Amino acid sequence: MTDPQATAPLLKVDDLSVTFPNAGTPVHAVRGVSYEVRRGEFLGIVGESGSGKSVSSMAVMGLLPTNAQVSGSIRYDGVELLGQSDKELSKIRGRDIAMIFQDPLSALTPVYTIGQQIAEGLRLHDSALSQRAAETRAVELLKIVGIPNAERRAKSFPHEFSGGMRQRAMIAIAIANDPQLIIADEPTTALDVTIQAQILEVLQKAKDITGAAVVLITHDLGVVAGNADRVAVMYAGRIVETAPVVPLFREPLMPYTIGLLRSMPNMAANQQERLVPLEGRPPLLTTVPTGCPFAPRCPIAVAACLEGEPALLPVLDGPVEDPTTSVDHTAACIRAGEIADGSLRRPEIFPRPDEVPEELVAEVAPETVLDVRDLTRAFPLTKGVVFRRNIGTVRAVDGVSFSVQRGRTLGLVGESGCGKTTTIMEILELARTQGGSIHVNGVDTATLSKPDRRKLRSDIQVVFQDPMASLDPRMTIEDIIGEPLTVHGVSPTEIRSRVGAMLELVGLEPSFAGRYPHEFSGGQRQRIGIARALVVEPKILVLDEPVSALDVSVQAGVINLLEDLKQRLGLSYLFVAHDLAVVRHIADDVAVMYLGRIVEYGPSATIFDDPKHPYTQALLSAVPVPDPEIERSRQRILLNGDLPSPSDDRVGCSFRSRCPLFQLLPAEKQAVCERDDPRERPVDGRLVACHHAESDRLVTA
Repeated sequence: MTDPQATAPLLKVDDLSVTFPNAGTPVHAVRGVSYEVRRGEFLGIVGESGSGKSVSSMAVMGLLPTNAQVSGSIRYDGVELLGQSDKELSKIRGRDIAMIFQDPLSALTPVYTIGQQIAEGLRLHDSALSQRAAETRAVELLKIVGIPNAERRAKSFPHEFSGGMRQRAMIAIAIANDPQLIIADEPTTALDVTIQAQILEVLQKAKDITGAAVVLITHDLGVVAGNADRVAVMYAGRIVETAPVVPLFREPLMPYTIGLLRSMPNMAANQQERLVPLEGRPPLLTTVPTGCPFAPRCPIAVAACLEGEPALLPVLDGPVEDPTTSVDHTAACIRAGEIADGSLRRPEIFPRPDEVPEELVAEVAPETVLDVRDLTRAFPLTKGVVFRRNIGTVRAVDGVSFSVQRGRTLGLVGESGCGKTTTIMEILELARTQGGSIHVNGVDTATLSKPDRRKLRSDIQVVFQDPMASLDPRMTIEDIIGEPLTVHGVSPTEIRSRVGAMLELVGLEPSFAGRYPHEFSGGQRQRIGIARALVVEPKILVLDEPVSALDVSVQAGVINLLEDLKQRLGLSYLFVAHDLAVVRHIADDVAVMYLGRIVEYGPSATIFDDPKHPYTQALLSAVPVPDPEIERSRQRILLNGDLPSPSDDRVGCSFRSRCPLFQLLPAEKQAVCERDDPRERPVDGRLVACHHAESDRLVTA
């Protein structure tokens, strides 16, 4: 006989709505959300920023602000949570339901050690547990989540941990009391891809150890593909599609889901394929939609879509069935049946944009526009206030060499702290370097006078990571874009003309010139930043993580725009990024940085198809692929620990402490790595800084 307790959902959310009062205009953040999570299940909740993912999870935890108006039902293990007092919910939080927050530094208390914070969570729910036993258990938990030297690290404060280690500590706190449900809210968003892979591995391990169900909230469909059993897609405060992970990725039935999947950069896709942007932006949630909220962005919307908001209903092969039909795949779209039976083909709903016509592609003569040789940049490490003394040196950039050719893109990739940003800042300064040389358009920057430097700045411009932070909110778009021309003494009439032309070039209306930055979406603001950089007609654009702050749906349009501009204007890009899927789509050449040095450098296709350095292999294996079948069958290389400090003394190969290949080598080969510092050398059509690049391989194709 089946146990009803075993088959009943652990968490049942029914018709959940959350509204925030806002100066007379309420924000309907969550509207009628219903879903279930069964014991041991891994549910992924995905969607763009502002879709209501985090608000719905905070409602489950009872952590919404007091002014939030919450209605509906949230039942955990048959017990209604809505309406319970904070004191009652505190008995459940941390014991039965645990949460892993997006920013661990904000979630951890800075004045208590990591061990104290884990022990506190243990003793709050078990008063019989002694302080010594709690501290011992805290050390055990840190070992479980992979923190090295757990006994010593338990006495460290949060600021002494790296981002990845802090997130591991958050997972240790979450699993301390063996909860039945873990809610992870964007737990890997701010982490490097290698650390992300480690955290997801730890999260799966925590799930296996505790037997807990997991709700993973994320915007990264690749993360969901490799971990979730079932997926719920949210849009404009509602769930618009649910399905088991494989059917959802293979046969999505909601146009929004189809658009999201086609807009994602994919490591497994053809590099030459253009991405499919999801045009427009989600609606404001200050009014309740009268029709389908996705209709203004939907290519297959019809008049009936505007007559009422479609319900989330099961879909079979054919028209939408009766809502009582038991089926795993549901969608909130009146045309879902046509998509299911093939009447509407998914690639035709969101077709790939056309390539730039051949007659508009600029002819580019082969020439080197940026040449960096043996660049070094070190910062003194000092101690003391009154009598400062030097106690070491941080070698941020340590002998970097690369070149950028006209009309080509060089992708500069690596983990946070590897020296990418310091490298581009040295280039943009156009000044004498501490060591090495920088040539821009054949001119040595060390020889420039002040007037020459100002003149050369028009040849090299930069687009920053955060478009809102890089645009002055007090200035109109015309003033922002035209400011570089003012510096170079261009007349106001010509500035106005060139600003209008630039807006048109980046796909914005010239009439937008009189508006302010806050009136634009994130993707539009990034286009404005690109227009500002292009207005002085540069030959080189330095792009510092230009799409990392954007939703994947917006990201695709900006990447396509950059590719179009490169072909039309013959531009050269130095593209700095940690997202290798994006780099694969846009870069012609790739330089992989580790601890201030380039460890592999060559043509993009060569490196992505056949990486030789163990670090490059680990980076590529850690990038999630939005395909469940590929993602779950891939061989993944997990690096041990975090990036070492650039102030450490280096003897031999600086990567060997994390190198998975080093552990497999015989003693005589390990001795070479310990003794000799590897330098770049030619290996199969690229440069590699590894002693054993030719004969050893960690990942097989």
